Amino acid sequence: MAAPDSLSLFTGLGLSEHKARETLKNTVLSAQLREAATQAQQALGSTIDKATGTLLYGLASRLKDPRRLPFLVGYVASKKIHTEAQLSAALEYVRSHPLDPIDTVDFEQECGVGIVVTPEQIEEAVEAVISRHRPQLLIERYHFNMGLLMGEARAVLKWADGKMIKHEVDMQVVKPRSEETNRRTTKHVMENGEAPGQALSLMEQLRGEALKFHKPGENYKTPGYVTTSHTMDLLKQHLEITGGQVRTRFPPEPNGILHIGHAKAINFNFGFAKANNGICFLRFDDTNPEKEEAKFFTAISHMVTWLGYTPYKVTYASDYFEQLYTWAVELIRRGQAYVCHQRGEELKGHNPLPSPWRDRPVEESLLLFEAMHKGKFAEGEATLRMKLVMEDGKMDPVAYRVKYTPHHRTGDTWCIYPTYDYTHCLCDSIEHITHSLCTKEFQARRSSYFWLCNALDVYCPVQWEYGRLNLHYAVVSKRKILQLVAAGAVRDWDDPRLFTLTALQRRGFPPEAINNFCARVGVTVAQTTMEPHLLEACVRDVLNDTAPRAMAVLESLRVVITNFPAAESLDVQVPNFPADETKGFHQVPFASVVFIERIDFKEEPEPGYKRLTWGQPVGLRHTGYVIELQYIVKGPSGCVESLEVTCRRADAGEKPKAFIHWVSQPLTCEIRLYERLFLHKNPEDPAEVPGGFLSDLNPASLQVVETALVDSSVAQAKPFDKFQFERLGYFSVDPDSCQGQLVFNRTVTLKEDPGKV
Repeated sequence: MAAPDSLSLFTGLGLSEHKARETLKNTVLSAQLREAATQAQQALGSTIDKATGTLLYGLASRLKDPRRLPFLVGYVASKKIHTEAQLSAALEYVRSHPLDPIDTVDFEQECGVGIVVTPEQIEEAVEAVISRHRPQLLIERYHFNMGLLMGEARAVLKWADGKMIKHEVDMQVVKPRSEETNRRTTKHVMENGEAPGQALSLMEQLRGEALKFHKPGENYKTPGYVTTSHTMDLLKQHLEITGGQVRTRFPPEPNGILHIGHAKAINFNFGFAKANNGICFLRFDDTNPEKEEAKFFTAISHMVTWLGYTPYKVTYASDYFEQLYTWAVELIRRGQAYVCHQRGEELKGHNPLPSPWRDRPVEESLLLFEAMHKGKFAEGEATLRMKLVMEDGKMDPVAYRVKYTPHHRTGDTWCIYPTYDYTHCLCDSIEHITHSLCTKEFQARRSSYFWLCNALDVYCPVQWEYGRLNLHYAVVSKRKILQLVAAGAVRDWDDPRLFTLTALQRRGFPPEAINNFCARVGVTVAQTTMEPHLLEACVRDVLNDTAPRAMAVLESLRVVITNFPAAESLDVQVPNFPADETKGFHQVPFASVVFIERIDFKEEPEPGYKRLTWGQPVGLRHTGYVIELQYIVKGPSGCVESLEVTCRRADAGEKPKAFIHWVSQPLTCEIRLYERLFLHKNPEDPAEVPGGFLSDLNPASLQVVETALVDSSVAQAKPFDKFQFERLGYFSVDPDSCQGQLVFNRTVTLKEDPGKV
């Protein structure tokens, strides 16, 4: 058996525990990887970041000449070799140059050592490639081979990071389509999100894995699908019931709030159904009454509707408890299930001991299962287990367990509840689901899915797995969000710094933007971890066309116009969307006292400063007036308290160095400014954050401006109304707002912060 320190060493490189254990079974690979990790630690210390760990694993698994290991590890540890392309070139170089010594100058030149590819170079290269293929790309849309674009860009930029190229391709290919989709989007929520005459959304123009899906009734054509002597008759009955209709379902557990990963699942399930003129169920997997709460059912339903989808029908696993129980009895009768008395702790781990009750007589299991049903066993004292070995080697998964917790819908009717492994495929069968779409971690359940339907001779749908969607700088685990709430790091599930859907709604993210983001990610088998700024870019695309402009000042400086041209305030017409004045105007007062941002004035400016200072007038946006500094009023401490200025009409052709925003006779409001909740990309990675995710909190993730000023045009705004505050960003009205005291959340800045990685 492998020493525990080897397992710890490998997981410290970023390998999953399962991958590390598999590696340890290969003595040659594990020895070479152990040596590579040890040498890297001598240079880097005990903590090795995941990117370096991945390269070390690739090096150890592909290097044929162990003599070259120290030489190559040195380049990886020093980050002179930091991409997969460089590593591949390095391995090829040492393979083709077996004699000593290695010419390091030639080696570094052949491996791109020291070459830095900037984001600007990647952007230009991708733009040039897309330009060459634009006509074909517009015709084929998402059926176009995106790998061709990436391959040509890689040929131009041999040493660029492949992930950066992929992100840039996604951004440039999808953005014009996002704009087209935004124009077509309607606010009406129809069945499956469809409005009459509406074009297909991006997610509905499915590509990737979805192109391989079987047609309804042709389940048996799917690789790995298990057929029996009853399969074709069952499929015939299925087609008679469904009429050949595509049927999907979105099956959340009602024990937490949906997050950004669920948005992909919602879009995929509803989108695939709509693209094929099918239907999608919302089915609550309510088989664990201990963790389910009414608020989660309500929030999940609301989020599905918010994203623009209306289920064909809302169902619950508990709708089928009676049928599921009847089938469990039948499973025992067929010798495919038995009552077991092993405790929960005995069933944990990779290799639990086989059950000594596996071969107990059928009649005995039937009596004991009935006793479980009647409440004659304590919790944990007995379970019903199915007789099969799953793909991951897990033996005899549990089908029913005893729980004396009242159920939110069935009350005290039941004291035994089915598990996911037992319930899910049978509910899919009852609802005649054609495509059971789930994330990759459920692949190990595919064998039990097919086995159970066939063991009971019922219609068997097809399970298809796809990669999860995750974001950097985030945690989405229910357990970890609860820890954040308990620690006071966030206020609740809807804290705008989280990536739950309720949090994104509260922050002001439009549902169309989230759907467009899911479309950019696409449907792939591999797990996808995206940068938050890509989601934010989708938000800006939508809000730029939908959020009317207003003016607000965060840190105000009072300005008195000594020669104001009227006895009373003037009314200024401000366009709601300056780029398209056909969308209307709103009116704001302009009086002798205005307030500007404190940073828009400097008494002693640095070179290149373009805003208000001595001898340098500025324009006030939308007024047609220019103000010029005359006098500075300071308090006892020397702090600038107000300014006195004169104004004049801007002459034809006159263009001040800057136009600044302002407010006059404003409303006082609270503005909440959000940054990332975590400091590191992967707060759950012990190699990156040894102290755990709670130690990685960003102390500047929330800044509250309690006395911000905003123009009076927003006075009647309601929760979730959205605005662009000129020069500051996009903002949404928070539900904490009350009469006379508006609260705004900054949704995103006007453009991506260049300081963000």
